[in-house]
Amino acid sequence: MKKLAAAALAFAVLCAALNALGGGEQDGSKPHKVEVTGRVRLVGSSPMTSLVITGESREWFIYSKEQDKLMHLQQQMVTVRAKEYYFDRVFANGMSAGRHYYLKDIVIISPKR
Repeated sequence: MKKLAAAALAFAVLCAALNALGGGEQDGSKPHKVEVTGRVRLVGSSPMTSLVITGESREWFIYSKEQDKLMHLQQQMVTVRAKEYYFDRVFANGMSAGRHYYLKDIVIISPKR
């Protein structure tokens, strides 16, 4: 039982590390353009932090290579236009862990610079 728990934990850490490194595409979903309004926040703990925009209905993770565009706007309300992707997370036992949404090709609408 302990080996199974250790293997599941190692798998989760490995998946999070690969995601944090920003290698390749985040997922295989077909992107569509969206306009998102919400608060820019930094979530997670070092060294695996992620920048997100928290809206009224959901949270969007910012693609790692584009975090510099929004990093200086932490804790501020923003409106952006971007391409939205999603990634369905799955636990090691095959159960759904929910859908995570990502934004790429971000253009800041407000606040104006």
